[in-house]
Amino acid sequence: MITIIRTNSDNPDFQKLTSKLDIELCRIYNTQPEDYEEYNRITDLKTVILAYFNDELVGCGCFKQFNGTTIELKRMYVDPAFRGKGAASAMVRELEKWGIELGNSIAVLETGTGQPEAISMYHRLGYSDTENYLGETGHSICMKKVL
Repeated sequence: MITIIRTNSDNPDFQKLTSKLDIELCRIYNTQPEDYEEYNRITDLKTVILAYFNDELVGCGCFKQFNGTTIELKRMYVDPAFRGKGAASAMVRELEKWGIELGNSIAVLETGTGQPEAISMYHRLGYSDTENYLGETGHSICMKKVL
């Protein structure tokens, strides 16, 4: 059974999993953590979730306010041993629900070409490709969903 809790970026479990995410992204894209540290640093954020499978920490995610009606999903990660069990989809739905509760109507996110499973999941959850709002080229794929 997957349990999702709401927390903040000071939670040590969130910090533990985002460190694992950074290592995985560096492996996928052949980069170094410091290459993206300024973009991946999450501090003082009150919209963080953690996922547990039978009380074992398996995933994290969060969102930042992008503009007045839009949230941006960030730092999504599920431990490889627990992928395919529904944790990521449940986490996205919880972040969307929380965003709606705070008065938002749109969610955006950025993922990369080296993460086809994530791209497929977001499409299944109703996200569509959109313009690259980051102004970057290369591996970035930006997606959007009306909540």
